[in-house]
Amino acid sequence: MTDTPLTTASAAAKGANLTRLFERVALILVWLLLIGGFGAAMPNSFLNWGNFAILFASYAPAALLALAIIVPLTAGDYDLSVGATLTLSSCVIGVLNVWQGLPIGLAIGLALCAGAAVGLVNAFFIIYVRIPSLVVTLGTTSLITGLVQWMTNSSTIGGIDNSLVMAVVGGRFLGVPYAFYYAIAAAVVMTYIFDFTPLGRRLLFVGRGREVARLNGIAVDRVRLGALVTSGVLAAAAGVLYAGVLGSADPYSGLNFLLPAFAAAFLGATTILPGRFNPWGAIVAVYFLATGITGLTMLGIPLWVTNVFNGGALILAVTISQFTRGREASDIG
Repeated sequence: MTDTPLTTASAAAKGANLTRLFERVALILVWLLLIGGFGAAMPNSFLNWGNFAILFASYAPAALLALAIIVPLTAGDYDLSVGATLTLSSCVIGVLNVWQGLPIGLAIGLALCAGAAVGLVNAFFIIYVRIPSLVVTLGTTSLITGLVQWMTNSSTIGGIDNSLVMAVVGGRFLGVPYAFYYAIAAAVVMTYIFDFTPLGRRLLFVGRGREVARLNGIAVDRVRLGALVTSGVLAAAAGVLYAGVLGSADPYSGLNFLLPAFAAAFLGATTILPGRFNPWGAIVAVYFLATGITGLTMLGIPLWVTNVFNGGALILAVTISQFTRGREASDIG
């Protein structure tokens, strides 16, 4: 008996569905294998809940920064200034709270306003002056870095109000500091906006084709402006978390987050919803990279390996992301 066309089509569809399912969970499976590998090599030091609690909390600012990156990326713009904005936010808190004596709540509010201002400046030059986003945000990164060094006299500011530290790492749920749950809460909100609101659909539509979106009545410039301002605010919120994790403000810290956060954003586009920048993919990717870096560090691998790991992950992630996005587009077509 020969297969009918219907049977053949059904088998092909089933195979395609299994392939898509594997793509959705592949990074999670590799993450679990990575944990298992490091656990086998260091069963006593790596495989304990305290180690993971520290990892989840210490990389929460990076997770929030990756979420900040994917908002403008979804709309088709790059924001390279997020690391500098994180630094600016934490240093605004340090200067205002420690040096000027302002209440911590007011200092945090002004730090978030600073992030929004960075987003507005980026949006003005990208959207209205029509300078490429890579050029603009690279320039604002340098500008912010110099401003922060002037504000802080290039020195670390310690002694940030303990109430912020307690709110970020002092309290725990299931043994994990609250910092981790703030990043998770942000991912929940972003997922709702991306998947269940007209705003999220407009954002995705703009990223896939601005002219087509404009012809369909979408205010493209307004959507892009909102995405860039949101990125600035989320990056500033990551700075608030970082100030709470450290209890201090370091004028040189934020740039170290940029490469891993971008790597996580693109690596996240290969999982959960392959071919799309998505919050949960970014979260998984951040902690996949964090697990790799932490495990290698605990094994005594030289520090330069961290840069190789992050850089290699970014290149691989962009390659896979481009492949999956291209295939998704051809499937739609």
